[in-house]
Amino acid sequence: MAPFIVLIGSFGLFRLLGYAGVPYFGDWQHALQAAVSAMLLLAASAHWGKRRSDLVRMVPRRLPFAEALVTATGLLELAGAAALFVPSLSRYAAAGLVALFVLLFPANVKAARERLTIGGKPVPGLAVRAAMQLIFIAAALFAVPFVS
Repeated sequence: MAPFIVLIGSFGLFRLLGYAGVPYFGDWQHALQAAVSAMLLLAASAHWGKRRSDLVRMVPRRLPFAEALVTATGLLELAGAAALFVPSLSRYAAAGLVALFVLLFPANVKAARERLTIGGKPVPGLAVRAAMQLIFIAAALFAVPFVS
């Protein structure tokens, strides 16, 4: 739930900065780009901190090398957060992030079905998690211009 809160809260904050005269955030798309990046930085931080073991438990059992997968997805989140700000890479980053969000969804299904926790807090139920995942996908897509 924390990544969702960061996405929404930081988008609001960045838009307020735009209204206050910070030129970069005067454009809603730049504010969304920064908000998606903030969300990804928060999500990636869990891949190496005290929540790492919680993320490893979320990896479906049929997938080998759960520890390595958690590390790889964290690195992909970091790369996506940075690449969103590189105009020549932003479209690829958005497409890659959509793919990542889709590929990570089975871990969220497992976590919801098994009522796992992250940092001692229960993960959202499946319906809530699915809705959040769709919002993350939409945010990644709308954060970059797909038409030049």
